[in-house]
Amino acid sequence: MKHTKVKDLLQSNTTLTEVNAKGWVRTFRNNQFIALNDGSTLNNIQCVVDFENTPEETLKRITTGAAISVVGALVESQGAGQKYEIQVSKLEILGDSDAEKFPMQPKKHSLEFLRENAHLRVRTNAFGAIMRVRSVLAFAVHRYFQEKGFVYVNTPIITGADAEGAGEMFQVTSLPLDNLPRTEDGSINYREDFFGKHTNLTVSGQLEGETFAMALGQIYTFGPTFRAENSNTSRHLAEFWMIEPEVAFNDLDDNMDLAEDFIKYVVKYAVENCADDLKFLEGRLADEEKQKPQAERSEMTLLEKLRFVLENDFKRVSYTEAIDILRDSTPNKKKKFSYIIEQWGADLQSEHERFLVEKHFKCPVILYDYPANIKAFYMRLNEDGKTVRAMDILFPGIGEIVGGSQREERYDVLVEKMRALGIDEEELWWYLDTRRFGSAVHSGFGLGFERLVLFVTGMTNIRDVIPFPRTPMNAEF
Repeated sequence: MKHTKVKDLLQSNTTLTEVNAKGWVRTFRNNQFIALNDGSTLNNIQCVVDFENTPEETLKRITTGAAISVVGALVESQGAGQKYEIQVSKLEILGDSDAEKFPMQPKKHSLEFLRENAHLRVRTNAFGAIMRVRSVLAFAVHRYFQEKGFVYVNTPIITGADAEGAGEMFQVTSLPLDNLPRTEDGSINYREDFFGKHTNLTVSGQLEGETFAMALGQIYTFGPTFRAENSNTSRHLAEFWMIEPEVAFNDLDDNMDLAEDFIKYVVKYAVENCADDLKFLEGRLADEEKQKPQAERSEMTLLEKLRFVLENDFKRVSYTEAIDILRDSTPNKKKKFSYIIEQWGADLQSEHERFLVEKHFKCPVILYDYPANIKAFYMRLNEDGKTVRAMDILFPGIGEIVGGSQREERYDVLVEKMRALGIDEEELWWYLDTRRFGSAVHSGFGLGFERLVLFVTGMTNIRDVIPFPRTPMNAEF
């Protein structure tokens, strides 16, 4: 008999004489009531066992974490809080679970403990909800761009280019590490490596994405990226996923329009399709907020934060105006900021970004026209010679969620910037070709997918919104 998902059983319009459900036991009480969950929904379905006619040996094997199959009638539930339950006529143990050793007991666990058991944490309500929301958001990303006529491009994971120019990249090699080939000057001879050159795991698909945008008009990438940054903060991962659209003939204003429309679309899609999971995560966040000092508590619930994004136009503010606001702000004057803003050119921190969003403008903010010396080489230089056509989108509780720019389409200007920064022109000859053959104004942005999931789920540590986090000194599972 084909089994039916728990979600579909709970949403049934009628009772049924016989159904089959399969899943994992969450709880088993009074030798009669099983809370069964199969991952299709946050909610369990109650399965009522005929314990008088069920062998005692079988009852003993119904433990937390065990995989079971039940056959029985779907009937209206006598208990509160549930529409249907299954009156079990046949029960089969598919996989036993050692109840005493099973880590995911039906009690509250610390997030650190759950990270140490990342292979099992998805069986908890919280992580089941997070991963379902993550899945829906990923689908919404593709749905949005496909509806808009974008072409999905898979850019290389192994690359010889450092898109950000930061050098924090994981090297890829097949050379024997205990006997590295050397050149005459003693440096590593990468000509003998698999690719015949020094290669790394990508930090961004942008540069390759630009080449496709200059032929296909509008493209997007959505794939894994890597950064060898030795940071153990709640905001950093060594392996993460990036969403990066690139659009020919779009200037910075078009880019801001696209980014705002895109974010609102995917957040709205999650709100409309993850109601139960988001309601649960909202309650979880509220409990977490109660543990904080009053001054550190968020003024908004999770769903209020999401509506805050959906219902407000994003305020567009130049970097220069933002610096003036921050410099004259009370927390800056009273030295409440950890990083005091003293002059134009400062690199804004999360505390500054959140102040602008949560305290000053009270809506999402798009900052634009940043100092050239704190932004990447590929951003278009403004006529003032000191700022670039960059933009960042700032959200409540999280700060920057999107970074993008109008790209430098002028060959001579781009070459000059690369030389000033010591970027090898020969390494990026193909990138420069796009400026030599039919160059045009074009723009794009990057959105760290885990940042988006973090915001939508209300979690506070980015390690909790990716299945298996990769961080310094941790590559378990």
